[in-house]
Formats: sequence, C-alpha cells, structure tokens
Amino acid sequence: MMTETEDPGLPLGVAPEVTSPRRRFRKRWLLVLLVPVFMFSGAVIGLYFQPPALRAFYALTGLQPGGGAEFPIALPPDVELPKDMAETMRATDVLGLARLLPRGDIAPVAAPYGAGDARLADILAVEGDRVEKGAIVARLDNHDFLESAVLLAEANIAIREATLMQTRATVQSSRDEAQAALDQVRSAAAEAVTQRQRTEDLFAKGIATEATLDAVLAAERQAVAAVAKAEATLARFTTVALEDQPDVVVAMRNLDAAQADLDRAGRDLGRALVLAPITGTVLDVTATPGSRPPADGIMLIGDTSAMMAEVEVWQDRISQVAVGQPVELAATALGKTFQGRVQSIGLIVGRQGLVADDAAANTDARVVRVMVALDAASSTEAAGFTNLEVIARIDTRPAP
Repeated sequence: MMTETEDPGLPLGVAPEVTSPRRRFRKRWLLVLLVPVFMFSGAVIGLYFQPPALRAFYALTGLQPGGGAEFPIALPPDVELPKDMAETMRATDVLGLARLLPRGDIAPVAAPYGAGDARLADILAVEGDRVEKGAIVARLDNHDFLESAVLLAEANIAIREATLMQTRATVQSSRDEAQAALDQVRSAAAEAVTQRQRTEDLFAKGIATEATLDAVLAAERQAVAAVAKAEATLARFTTVALEDQPDVVVAMRNLDAAQADLDRAGRDLGRALVLAPITGTVLDVTATPGSRPPADGIMLIGDTSAMMAEVEVWQDRISQVAVGQPVELAATALGKTFQGRVQSIGLIVGRQGLVADDAAANTDARVVRVMVALDAASSTEAAGFTNLEVIARIDTRPAP
C-alpha cells in the first residue's frame, strides 16, 4: 500500500521534493524589488532615445519630456531655462545653447606676412572704433627704414626717366645731323657732276687738259661715295621708329627695372602697416606698442551692425529645424530676449562646444551648428555683447 506522501506518478521509493514556504516567500520579494528597477531603466532609455511611438505620444498629448522638472532635458542640467520661456514651451520647440557673434564671425587682425622681428610702434585704433576695410590700424617699427628704401627707389626712377629723355633727344639729334649731312653731300655730288660735264666739254674743245679731267672725275666719284655713306648713316635712324632705337630701348629697360625696384620697396613698406581685413568695429586690442605682434592677432574686429547667433542643436533634433524658422534667444545675464530667424544649417556633426564650467559636464554630445540672423532691433541691442551665451528656442511649427 502507498503512503500518504508517495506520488503515484513517481517510481517506487522516490519521494517528491518538498519546497519550503520560506524560499517561495524570498523569491516573491526579490521579484517585487526588481520590477521597479526594470521599469525605471526602461523609462530612462525611452526618454533618452525616444522611439517613434513615444515621440508621437508626446506630439499628440502636447507633453514634453522633463517638462515637469526644474530643468528640461534638452539643455545641460546646470543651465537654467528662463521662466518666461519655460512657461511658453511647446512640444515642437527645439532648444540649444548659443553664442552671439557679429556677421561673418570675429576677424583677427594679424601682422602682415614677412614682418619678421619687427615690433609694434603705434596702434592707431581702440576698442569701439569703426574702421573700414584696408584702413591702417597699426604700424610696425621698421616703417621708417622701409620708407627710406621707397624714397631711394623713387629717386632712381627720376634718374632713369631723365636718362631716357636724354637718350631720345640724342638719337633725334643724331638723326637730324645725319639728314643734314646727307643733304650736304648730295649737293656736293650734284656740283661735282656739273663740274665733270663742263670739264668734258672743255676737254673736247681742247681747252682743258686731260689731267684736269681726271681730277674732276675723281672728285665726282668721291662725292658719290660720300652720298652713299651719308645715306647709310641716316638709314640707321630711319629704318626703325624712335622708340625702337637700341639706345632708347636700353634706357627704357633700365627705367622698367627701376620701377620694379620701387614696386618691391612699396610692397616691403606695406609689410610695416597693419590693415583692417574687414569693415567693422574694433572689439578688443590684444597687444601694446613695443611688443611683438601676437600670433593670434593684434586686435579683433567684427561687423556688429548685423549680429548673429551660433546655436548648437543636438543631432537627434536637427531634422526638425529648417531655414526661415523663428528663433527666440534668451540672454539670462542681461534679462533680455532677442528675436531672429534660422539663416543656415551646418553640414557637419561635431562635438558640443558651448558647455558650462562644470568639469563633469557632457562634452561628447553630438551637435549641429545652426546660424541665426537677428532682426534689426535685436541686432542693435546685441551689438555690444559678442560671445554672450544665450539659450535659443527654435519654433519648428509649420508656417500658417
């Protein structure tokens, strides 16, 4: 007969394993503790990656991740969102840190190439000055030396110009002399021909001697040879134009060489002058007279007449941003808000650059830089705050 503890489905002599009620109690409590951990982990992962279904839920309900917290998750945790902006936040808004900058960014004014060991002699612009492109904003101490080289080259040019004028006059005079000499020998040759004809008539009548005739014939031949020589001399000046005469060409080439020396001296003198690369306002002067020009520039210039903002938008939100969308820029340090529109969207995804001073801040976030053009009123107010950190809110709602 079977005992009460024997299982009819088990072989004889094998008793079923008895589970302790205490062990079942411990497993249930362990499961209860793990469920909240799994739920919290899933919530964090869902909020971080935001799958399409979760995004659709937020868009439908109008809720925003982290909207009920003190800080929204779209910004670093140590950046406080202005109260007015937080109260008007929409689920479609895209947030990002930004900095104000002049149109075209800040242009450093560096010493010209080839300045060598020259030092700053004079700085001709101060902070706040409005300068035009190409204006002289600083002068190096080698200016006087290089200027003397320019004066010497100019004097050499004057000498070469006088030499050219003298050479032209000499060639023209030689040409006139050759023409006069030709006219003279031609006249003498004509007279010799007449004399020979008269002597031949007298010789035929027996009045002139043969010796006299021979002398007259020799004189005629000499006159003809003199004409040929004079014609050859004149031909040297008449076959080519005055400007193509060899002596004139040499003088002109010497003048060209002197002009090249002057041009080179002028370029060298330009290396002693520091020019403004753009039209704008001097934002900062980073050097003093007597010091060597810093490698990163003597001063900084920016066109503050049209201010912009460089916004860092996280890569998972950039698909919602488009050119022309309105942007609100909150400057918490000033208690002001600026307005603008998206002007361009960067093509490179890079590391986050606008972060707080907190050493533990996330600097590995991948962002896309978006350029925002401020409107006229906001640009005027922001003109004196280059590099000011602001919070940008981009309204990505479709235009009505």
